[in-house]
Amino acid sequence: MPGPLPAPAPSTPAGTGKAGERSAAAGNAGSGTDEAERTDRTDVHGTDAPAEEGPKTPPSGDGTRLTGRQRLVAGLWPPRFSRAQLIVALLLFVLGLGLAIQVQSTSDNSALRGARQEDLVRILDELDDRTKRLEDEKRRLEDQRTELETSSDQAEEARRQTQEKERQLGILAGTVAAQGPGITLTIGDGAGAVESDMLLDAIQELRAAGAEAIQVNGVRVVADSYFSDGGGSIEVDGKKISAPYRFKVIGKPQDLEPALNIPGGVVQTLEKEQATASVTRSEKIVVDALRPVERPDYARSSSQ
Repeated sequence: MPGPLPAPAPSTPAGTGKAGERSAAAGNAGSGTDEAERTDRTDVHGTDAPAEEGPKTPPSGDGTRLTGRQRLVAGLWPPRFSRAQLIVALLLFVLGLGLAIQVQSTSDNSALRGARQEDLVRILDELDDRTKRLEDEKRRLEDQRTELETSSDQAEEARRQTQEKERQLGILAGTVAAQGPGITLTIGDGAGAVESDMLLDAIQELRAAGAEAIQVNGVRVVADSYFSDGGGSIEVDGKKISAPYRFKVIGKPQDLEPALNIPGGVVQTLEKEQATASVTRSEKIVVDALRPVERPDYARSSSQ
């Protein structure tokens, strides 16, 4: 009776031992090569390659990602300034404020913007002349003070200056005769259209031009003189005068004549009323009409 069959030898799996390890390694290498080739082929054709990712948006404080506008706002606010930038901004502000003030002050001084060139030139000349007269008066007063301070006989010097001042005040008050350079203004009124206010306008223009003594048809004109119309004639301080009206004026002729001949001034106004007006310069004008000295009823000197 046959005995039991021998047990089959255990089969060695493929790749067992060194030969099997080399086979497995070769298989793995082949597998890796095939995988690399598949990857390369996929990248070339663009079918299976993953899409490239763009720049990632940084997350905000709470983990959410910010949009482009939010990142711009976050970069601009709150503002961050250096000390140099603050100093430059302050200087620009001060410069702008100064320019605004200058422009406003320039625009405020536009009262004479519509005046004609001839009027502007005349106004400038009158201002220059008045400034010169004031400077001369200041210089004269300073000389008087110096004389009083340095004079050996101050009492005599003071008496002399008092007499000189009295003569000057007498000229202004019309109680003392005066002479000097000036003009003669003659107004003819054949049509009888000249009124008292026209003569008063001429007096005001002459005074503004620096007239120091004025006489009209034998009547001395002073600070409190008045002109009025009455009975078909003109009265000066209650005394009737008739045409032609002759003004004798002491002052600087170069200032007095242009003041009457300005466009729209006294001469043109009289000519529009069919009256004639002529101005003559002279180196010597005599104003000899006097006013009586009147004692004031209430006013008294305050000097002791």
